[in-house]
Amino acid sequence: MKRIDIDEAIRLHNKWRRQFLNAFAGGSYADMPLSEHRSCTLGATFAACRCTAGTPEIPASLHALHDRFHDLANEVVDLSQNGLGDSADLLLPELNEVEHQLVAALDELREQLPA
Repeated sequence: MKRIDIDEAIRLHNKWRRQFLNAFAGGSYADMPLSEHRSCTLGATFAACRCTAGTPEIPASLHALHDRFHDLANEVVDLSQNGLGDSADLLLPELNEVEHQLVAALDELREQLPA
């Protein structure tokens, strides 16, 4: 089974979150394609590892956080594309919080994996 590069996963998710939040700063959607998260590299890594929720390698709670992150991001994108940017903005703090929880869960996973 391919190992997950946790540091890279954290770096890519943090980079994406910053770009995503910057796209909404001041009502500007910048140049970032808002649907980019739909091809998430962490999700692709889970699939490549053939990791499923509840396996010892990837806890179900991590899958749930990852799914929640993308559910929120989808909702933000859908709202913004339907002219409801103000409603989308209201979800950004929760998206940010879930991202921090996801990174914490990845850090915890790093500590549990053998070297």
